[in-house]
Amino acid sequence: MVTTDSAVMPTDIGSGAARASLSLSEGLKGHRNSLGVLRLILATLVIFSHAFPLGGWGADPGLGWSKGQESIGGFAVVGFFAISGYLIAKSGTSADILQFMWRRVLRIFPAFWLVLLVAAGIVGPIVWMLEGNTFRGYLSFNSDGPVSYVLSNWDLAMRQYGIYDIFTGTTPYGELVGGSVFNGSLWTLSYEWGCYMIIAALVLFGVLRRARFLVLVLTAFYYVAAVTNIVVPAGAGTILPDFGDRFRVSLALIFLLGSCLALYSKEIKLDDRMGVFSAFVVCATLLNGGWMLLGYPALAYFLLWLAARLPSWLQWIGAKNDYSYGMYVYGFLVQQFTAYLGWYQWGYVPWVAAVIVITAGCAWLSWHIVEKRALALKNWGPGRGIRHWYVKALSVVDWLRHRRSFRATHPAE
Repeated sequence: MVTTDSAVMPTDIGSGAARASLSLSEGLKGHRNSLGVLRLILATLVIFSHAFPLGGWGADPGLGWSKGQESIGGFAVVGFFAISGYLIAKSGTSADILQFMWRRVLRIFPAFWLVLLVAAGIVGPIVWMLEGNTFRGYLSFNSDGPVSYVLSNWDLAMRQYGIYDIFTGTTPYGELVGGSVFNGSLWTLSYEWGCYMIIAALVLFGVLRRARFLVLVLTAFYYVAAVTNIVVPAGAGTILPDFGDRFRVSLALIFLLGSCLALYSKEIKLDDRMGVFSAFVVCATLLNGGWMLLGYPALAYFLLWLAARLPSWLQWIGAKNDYSYGMYVYGFLVQQFTAYLGWYQWGYVPWVAAVIVITAGCAWLSWHIVEKRALALKNWGPGRGIRHWYVKALSVVDWLRHRRSFRATHPAE
């Protein structure tokens, strides 16, 4: 998904003078970076975060450490959006709107649909029958049934989190919320898609290539909206109703910050002093306040700097096989199912370790069975772009014109 920029030889990168003069774009060129391992770490942090409420150990301690600003899982999601903003903006600069939308659909929907089917078609029936019910009784078109679970959520907007009363009184989290929840991580995907649509609009009007400064203006607009929501809770909603949703503002803001770094990556220096300073700002704002306003920009730069500076032997992780999406979408489901089995009683560390292993297996299967195969179609059909199909259409029109002309001059006898 990342576009290529001017080549920099690995031997040049290794020298001190070259490292000092590298741009962000050069440091992150192609797959020669550690964005893959960072995304895996962030996905795993979400599992660690969710383990507290799902195992009955209370709230994520990150909320206490950050004075209520952010949980560990929330921090990981913000990091995901920063990296995604960088990668998606890079992708948008080398694609037309048809190619961009086609590739975004292939990346997010097939794996999402699969995890819905796994929840409704495998986990749900197993738990249902373990409770002494019949499989026939599980299958229904009720509003809280498995078919409704898939159909209500297919477009990323999570309208139904559970199926019947499964997990309600049999897991710590079900008892906490008083309802059935299969996968509480999926809610962020609709916000991710919303961010894709922002970039799609910019691609459509050629902003990324010809007027990138407008992305800075747009980011500033979201920044003002974020400040407004901090000063007056949901205050930005008086300007635009959707902005009353703080996640619609905050997640778009960090995404756009990553996008700005992508669009100006050739001008922004990969500076170790800035990298260390940004890490300091992230920690300071999390512990003392100002996380969104100062910590977000610092985190976006820090993650990209870190991806360029981590040891080269880590760069193979995620370069060809990206398991981070699968780790994210399956983690909560695996935690709920194993909590139902009572594994959380083993203790926090053993249970989380087992969950990570099982989730990694699910992510591996998701990537190799669905995600990788879907992405192989990125240059097929719509992925060929508007120009390709425009030329095809012109050739068809030209053929029809010649055929009509031939019939006019050579009437059938």
